[in-house]
Amino acid sequence: MAAVGRRPGRVATATAGTVLLTQAGFFLHTTLRGKLRIWAGELDRAGLEGNEQLLDLGCGRGAVLIEAAGRLPAGRAVGVDLWCGKDQSGNRPSATLANAAAAGVADRVEVHTADITALPFEDGSFDVVTSALVIHNIPSDKQRYRAVDEAMRVLRPGGQLLIADISNMARKYAAHLGHGTLRRLGAGYWYGGPWFGVTLLHVVKEG
Repeated sequence: MAAVGRRPGRVATATAGTVLLTQAGFFLHTTLRGKLRIWAGELDRAGLEGNEQLLDLGCGRGAVLIEAAGRLPAGRAVGVDLWCGKDQSGNRPSATLANAAAAGVADRVEVHTADITALPFEDGSFDVVTSALVIHNIPSDKQRYRAVDEAMRVLRPGGQLLIADISNMARKYAAHLGHGTLRRLGAGYWYGGPWFGVTLLHVVKEG
């Protein structure tokens, strides 16, 4: 009878283990392949002509920045970050520039140390602004909205803002701006499962 009594506990343990392995699988797929494939598709959808000035907020080691730079043979891909190691290991400008060199796009990439709530660029400096799971890390809604406003400020009229972030946050940014389209990015951008899904906010700046 004792062995029978232990069976529910074993089943629960096995189920928990399966769930954790599944979550880990989604996380690894998103980190290593899924998000890169999705961003490649979104940059293609943006219809870049190759001469744009693009800004990537919180560029980290350069995944989106470098993907964009590959589409800008006559343009420029600029990344900004505060280079916080707790957000991404090995997060430093030299690592990003080394990755750009390895991808053959070093000649069109530059990086700056900057706070995305106070960008050091003139109004209308960029044709495209991107951000991948960065803005939600800012502690308060007020400062998150400030970052979104700064992204819009440095964007030229007719330019495109592409923010991929946790779904409920992306909806807040859209509500703050009062316009833009939202699209869930699917299983390729799940960090553990659908409860950690990512939504893309796409805004074209009116001019």
